[in-house]
Amino acid sequence: MNKKRPVNLHISFAALPITAYVSILHRASGVFLFAGVAFLLWMLDTSLDSQEGFNSIQDIAVSPICQIVLWVVLAALAYHTTMGIRHIIMDFGIGESLKGGKTGAKLALVIAIILIVLAGVWVW
Repeated sequence: MNKKRPVNLHISFAALPITAYVSILHRASGVFLFAGVAFLLWMLDTSLDSQEGFNSIQDIAVSPICQIVLWVVLAALAYHTTMGIRHIIMDFGIGESLKGGKTGAKLALVIAIILIVLAGVWVW
């Protein structure tokens, strides 16, 4: 038995590949979208409730905090959708090798960043 093996393996010491990072962020963006949709549904419900509710949502929507929240929700949606499409493409057998997985993760990350920037331009 090898006596020099590590006793406690912490994930912070391991160098994860890019595929692991995009996968972890894909899951986190899905969880965040679940919470973000609750905020968006509240805004929709309030705006459809009455004229006063619509006016209050209009006032809230121009505030910088609300614009940041909307941008973050749209950013999570763009990232989650892009990585979801990447997973669907991999389900068809494209990019399943180590090199293909890394290339696909980098390409999907670049596309997600472009979409996130475009969402920021659209919100502001």
